[in-house]
Amino acid sequence: MLHILEKISASPVNAELDLLIELMRAIRPKKREAPELAITNVRTLTHVLQQHPHHAATLRHYLLHLLSVRRQTSLYTDIGILSNDGFFSELHRRIAYRILPPALDDRYLPDCLEKIFPFDTDYLWMQAVSPEDWAALFDVVSQAEIELPDLEQIDEQKTLTEILLAIQVLSYRISAIGIEPELIRIYSDIKAFESPFLMQNVELHRYLDGYMRHLNGDPTPLEDASHVLVMLEQCQDVVKKIRNSTLRLGTSISVTYRLVRLDQHLDRLHKLLSLVDVGTTDSSAAIANEKRSIGLQLGLELIEAHNRKYTVRDLFAANINLLARNITENASRTGEHYIAEDRREYAAMYRSAAGAGFIIGFMSLIKILFSYLRAAPLVEAFLFSMNYSLGFMFIHVLHFTVATKQPAMTASRIAAGLHSRDGRNIDLDSLTELIVKVVRTQFVAVLGNLTIAFPVAYLLVYGYFLMTGHHFVTPDKAEHLLHDIDPFSSLALFHAAIAGVCLFLAGLISGYYDNKALYTRMSQRVARARWLNGLLGKARTARLGDYLETGLGGLMGNFYFGILLGTIGTIGFMIGLPIDIRHITFSATNFAIALVALDHAVSWHVIAVSTFGVLAIGMVNLWVSFSLALFVALRSRQVKFRHSWPLVKSLCRRFLKKPVDFFIPPKTAPLPEPESGVEPS
Repeated sequence: MLHILEKISASPVNAELDLLIELMRAIRPKKREAPELAITNVRTLTHVLQQHPHHAATLRHYLLHLLSVRRQTSLYTDIGILSNDGFFSELHRRIAYRILPPALDDRYLPDCLEKIFPFDTDYLWMQAVSPEDWAALFDVVSQAEIELPDLEQIDEQKTLTEILLAIQVLSYRISAIGIEPELIRIYSDIKAFESPFLMQNVELHRYLDGYMRHLNGDPTPLEDASHVLVMLEQCQDVVKKIRNSTLRLGTSISVTYRLVRLDQHLDRLHKLLSLVDVGTTDSSAAIANEKRSIGLQLGLELIEAHNRKYTVRDLFAANINLLARNITENASRTGEHYIAEDRREYAAMYRSAAGAGFIIGFMSLIKILFSYLRAAPLVEAFLFSMNYSLGFMFIHVLHFTVATKQPAMTASRIAAGLHSRDGRNIDLDSLTELIVKVVRTQFVAVLGNLTIAFPVAYLLVYGYFLMTGHHFVTPDKAEHLLHDIDPFSSLALFHAAIAGVCLFLAGLISGYYDNKALYTRMSQRVARARWLNGLLGKARTARLGDYLETGLGGLMGNFYFGILLGTIGTIGFMIGLPIDIRHITFSATNFAIALVALDHAVSWHVIAVSTFGVLAIGMVNLWVSFSLALFVALRSRQVKFRHSWPLVKSLCRRFLKKPVDFFIPPKTAPLPEPESGVEPS
């Protein structure tokens, strides 16, 4: 390090990056060394500079000169901030640049970072160094006496001018994003000419005019940036209100993308203003330390953003969490209907599930009839898909319940329960009670499906045998049906897990279309369709629009769920992989069909294995779909729940105290108890 510092001291007025690259290489841990080794290297550099103040002074001048001769604005306005091109254009750009990186231009500071910090992991070792160690190094460099004060003052003013220009650019962009028609439509309470997004630009111009006069020697005291900061806080409040409105009115990818960009611009502008603001009369060490802390935070943020600027995962993470929040919020509200509070609702859930079981009994037979057509694979997949899709949509229209559709909805409701009312405590007792309700409602829904679907399928095929004199399926087909639900000698549980994934995807699709129906105001669009008004009349068209706005998600979720169930087996056949689906209710009906086809000549061992297989398939269906839905719901809400063990203990205590509550609800819903919480992580 001393050798590099001596070379810098020999020519401090040097615009080349080579010496800085060498210095970073000396500090950076080697490829297989721990990032924490950088701590020792930074402390060594600090110690060397303390022993050689002249080197510290020339290093400062060298760094300032490097900054002053390069264009810095894009570093502060672009790095770490999503581009204006939109989500898909940005995704395409990142993928393209990962394959073939862009050309570099040393005149621009962001391109210089590519040479100074060439590795994607550079930000890790820089973050491993504590703020105190960076502050000590910064103090040694900044406090050393300089031999070229006039030149350094010129360099400092050039750098400051670039930062002020970046502040101005960020302010213009905030104004442009904030008055986008989509955002104003969502939050219509604010008029464009009263928008804080425009007023912050007016205040900023006033502040920058005074700042430039101050730099040019005007003796008038410089006002601080407090007025601008107040306007930025108002902008952030409006962003929060828009986000809350999207939970009620729906959102889109473009709106979500704009909100993320707006947040990034507001945060960056706030930090830059805090760095350059000199209007305060208080010049205490505390303010200097605060500015240094903000500068260090911003520097590390820029380097991390530079290292990860072509990372596709970060782009998805910034947008999908917000979009998924809106989708799962709709699923959460739907999940309220899948939770039975008392015995009246419990009985209603059983009747709803029984109705679905009755229809599924017919759907099972129709699928087998389609298989007898021996159609081409794609035609067969289409027929199976339509059987599933139209059947599930019919079940939805009649307000019946397929038990396996519940977990994707109730998981979002449980995730919503992890949000405390006061933002600090999570009520474990209420959460335990919610899970108990979910478990018993799930139990009665499964019971309703199975207790009706099995006898309906049994009676249908037995009646077919009595009328025709031969069985609905051959003995070979019956053996095949039994083998498909055997959890020990087939891939039944693996196929059940695939069905669980399909159930989870159906829940997301349902939430997506619920969100889309709200955002596009489906009811009004349908009501305005002239051809529908002419066909159905205004009153019926209006009712249809109202129904689609509230029920489109359920219809589309069931439709696509049927498509998934009907095509996966054919896809597995066509690509030669053992991919198929097993669904608990259809497995139960297939068991009934096989029993009749074999004239009940099956051993108790086969009956026991098949019964266990049906229940195991159901457990896998429910667990996979619930786990995936809960994971997405927690991620979308950015909740890290670390009270799993206390929650498990609370559930165990509840089961030992009142095990019947997990299966049968009380006659009336209990009154809510006073809230008792634990601190969330």
